[in-house]
Amino acid sequence: MKSAVPGVNTATVCKCEAKVTTIHIDDRPYPAKDGENLLQECLSLGFNLPYFCWHPALGSVGACRQCAIKQFKNEEDKRGKVVMACMTAAKDGIRISIDDSEAREFRASVVEWLMVDHPHDCPVCDEGGECHLQDMTVMNGHVYRRYHGRKRTFHNQDLGPLVNHEMNRCIQCYRCTRFYRDYAGGRDFDALVLRNQVYFGRYQDGVLESEFSGNLVEVCPTGVFTDKTLKRHYTRKWDLQTAPSVCVHCGLGCNTIPGERYGTLRRIRNRFNGAVNGYFLCDRGRYGYDFVNSRRRIRQPLLRKHGIAPLQLASKRDALQLLGEILSSGARAIGIGSPRASIEANFALRTLVGRDQFYLGLSERDSRLLASILDILKKGPARTPSLHEVELADAVLVLGEDVANTAPRLGLALRQAVRRQPEKMAKKMGIPLWNDHAVREAVQEERGPLFIATVADTRIDDIATRTFRGPPEELARLGFAVAHALDPSAPQVSDVSNTTQALADAIAQKLKAAERPLIISGMGCGDRAVVEAAANVAWALCSTGHAAGLCYAVPECNSLGAVMLGGGSLENALEALDDGAVDTLIILENDLYRRTDAAMVDRLLAAARNVVVVDHIEHATSAKADVVVPAATFAEADGTLLNNEGRAQRFFQVFVPGNDIKDDIWGGIAGDIQESWRWLRDIMVSVGRGDEARWPSLDDVTAACAAAIPNLEPILRAAPPAAFRIEGQKIPREPHRYSGRTAMHANVSIQEPEQPGDPDSPLSFSMEGYPGHPPPSLIPRFWAPGWNSVQALNKFQDEVGGPLKGGDPGERLIEPLQGKKVAYFQNVPAGFKLRAGEWLLLPLHHIFGSEELSILAPPIAELSTEPYLALNPDDAVDLRLAAGDDAQLLFGPELMEISPGFPEEIPRAYWLPVRLKPELQRGTAGLPVGLPSPGGLAGIGLPAFGKIRRARKENRIEEGRHE
Repeated sequence: MKSAVPGVNTATVCKCEAKVTTIHIDDRPYPAKDGENLLQECLSLGFNLPYFCWHPALGSVGACRQCAIKQFKNEEDKRGKVVMACMTAAKDGIRISIDDSEAREFRASVVEWLMVDHPHDCPVCDEGGECHLQDMTVMNGHVYRRYHGRKRTFHNQDLGPLVNHEMNRCIQCYRCTRFYRDYAGGRDFDALVLRNQVYFGRYQDGVLESEFSGNLVEVCPTGVFTDKTLKRHYTRKWDLQTAPSVCVHCGLGCNTIPGERYGTLRRIRNRFNGAVNGYFLCDRGRYGYDFVNSRRRIRQPLLRKHGIAPLQLASKRDALQLLGEILSSGARAIGIGSPRASIEANFALRTLVGRDQFYLGLSERDSRLLASILDILKKGPARTPSLHEVELADAVLVLGEDVANTAPRLGLALRQAVRRQPEKMAKKMGIPLWNDHAVREAVQEERGPLFIATVADTRIDDIATRTFRGPPEELARLGFAVAHALDPSAPQVSDVSNTTQALADAIAQKLKAAERPLIISGMGCGDRAVVEAAANVAWALCSTGHAAGLCYAVPECNSLGAVMLGGGSLENALEALDDGAVDTLIILENDLYRRTDAAMVDRLLAAARNVVVVDHIEHATSAKADVVVPAATFAEADGTLLNNEGRAQRFFQVFVPGNDIKDDIWGGIAGDIQESWRWLRDIMVSVGRGDEARWPSLDDVTAACAAAIPNLEPILRAAPPAAFRIEGQKIPREPHRYSGRTAMHANVSIQEPEQPGDPDSPLSFSMEGYPGHPPPSLIPRFWAPGWNSVQALNKFQDEVGGPLKGGDPGERLIEPLQGKKVAYFQNVPAGFKLRAGEWLLLPLHHIFGSEELSILAPPIAELSTEPYLALNPDDAVDLRLAAGDDAQLLFGPELMEISPGFPEEIPRAYWLPVRLKPELQRGTAGLPVGLPSPGGLAGIGLPAFGKIRRARKENRIEEGRHE
């Protein structure tokens, strides 16, 4: 049935468990979810009803009064009453009017009053062109301002390097505080009220403390909060070329929309995926993009002539010729892959060197951990949940993983999960869950059970029911004890303390009483026993009839994808090189000095006669290579990534690197940067193996990979192929308001440059193409007529707040084995024991600094911490150390006595400032993971034992190379 209202779909099907009822809008019947608020239902049906304070993820508070409609008692009632759609439930037979003249006048008056104090600065506002306030003002017909008095003015605050503040534009919708405080749990930002003035900000200038502060930019319906990083290279929003992409800064696979102009990546926005990130991104994912523009980018091939000379610039042809000569000499080559490279790139390297000569690019410990996680997820009965399913969990145990720092969006999901149990109280009181303020008043500070067992404190401890601190052995023992309490057939833990046993029993009781119990663990503390203990808990729940979820956090964007290709560890690669049968080492998008001990990497690189690096960033490994070729970043390439859930997702090229017209006119380097898999294909062609790698496009590589690797066939369905068209047209990367290529380069040439070709996707580098809604995995931006802001997302969903039309992007590769009886892991570790004069060094993660690529973005680098050594205060007293003092740390297998001067044969000695952490158990110390530091500290495999003592100035001077 077609509607008389343009753009309204009367055939909308509510894909949920809620009862479907009939409501009447302007005397026409429409299906709706019984009990849902009318604003959400009207938007889901396609009506253009203005609003400000309501948000699908935040619910209704009725603060702005902008969504006014007329409600009638019955069919005979012609007068009705004005109500707020966001605060009125959809009931069977309810009759409302959106188009009623009184309702329209009410809405127009509301927006006019909101504009009384709003500045007339749209032409210079960063939000201009995608401002929700602009859209709603036009929608209400408010085009002329009658007010001529003085406007209210405020001082703006410095909120740090990520978010810009312009308080004069505020319309008091309260979205910012509701997200920041109520949804994300931040406490340093609030609505500050004085008489009739409301100020949204901090109690004083300072960096916003929440790791989700950047979402204020998208949550705010006007220009109060804008992207400060975009200001450094600002461009109008309609001049950004965009494409669907996937975040590369952790293993969760959040969907993003990168924007490019003039060959520079300018910003990242959230791309809705109802199963994964929903409406929000963490700040690392939103602001870590600037590594694409970094000065450390490799933009031309580099060759080292005669083996000793410095690396020198070369052409693509010379690089391929040299590589052809190296690999045609008859000697074997081995390849080292990467968990931050796409599935296709890793497969291309595996094809080049052969399956038996392909290595994962991880240490032995990390390789075993990843393999164990993959095996558990594939063979166990517990399902790994999506982030959306994590939010629905009603009892959670976090075992050994600092999720707020290693997988931040997972931490935000847990903040929603703890509301599930208390929300049942609101349901019993008859309060609909969309009535956000009433629900929060009803539940007060009540939270569902969340137990966090980690080596140190975390950012989500404030919502935990109980916390437990200890080294990995004790965390694992707690997990095994919980599993035994759930199922007596699980292995028993001997010599467990009464306190730990009581906690294990309490956790088991809460998990057993839950409808959706969830266990979370991961690679964060580097211990296999912790991973296995988490599996035992989830399997014990499954054995008792509970549909338990088991979620593992993995460190990088393609960690699971890389391990599915198989391959040995870096230690195995070193053994192969030591055998002498291999003389060429090809390293794919990997700085090996971040993976393992620096001395071992030195041996690995020295053992190879030729070292070839394919990467986009200069690092310690590329500095020692003989050939370096420039790979494309995620923004310049296409490929497939597998997230921690086992969901294969496709990312698409946003722009062609070096394709700016000035490169051609001024003799630039156009074409030198290309996808890693293309470099590896070209190398195969250069050695006469072109028939083996007939890969003209990404689809060909993906198909070859799916055919060669078991269980990877679903990656073919992660996105439509390059030949996909809608009505014979590609999907445009550029919006219809885009300033064309002629205008962009008019200062150089008035001739329009040729549009770049794209054999790898159904997207075009143009504003020309299909103007409608593409499949979900190909949506390059959210825009609809009259909806220029991110709120246009409503037009792309089956129902507001639900999945995208056509389903959320991605294909799951891993599903649990139903009904299979599994054997519990039996290797319960012994309890932690103090060692005289030694400390167990534990990994401490930081959202800003621990991840390799985002640290190259200046704003993220500004927020990152410096390397340090964390100690329990009592241990610090024993060592005569105070906070801020320098400590000497000896880290190595021999653990020799420290002697004055640190003799040369002791390889790893470091000087680090001390921080005190009372949460650390005595006998343990903490080291930050992945922070850039001299001496190879970033690549140390933790946990491991080390020695600590007070630093001596003479040692610092003598061994200054370690500083």
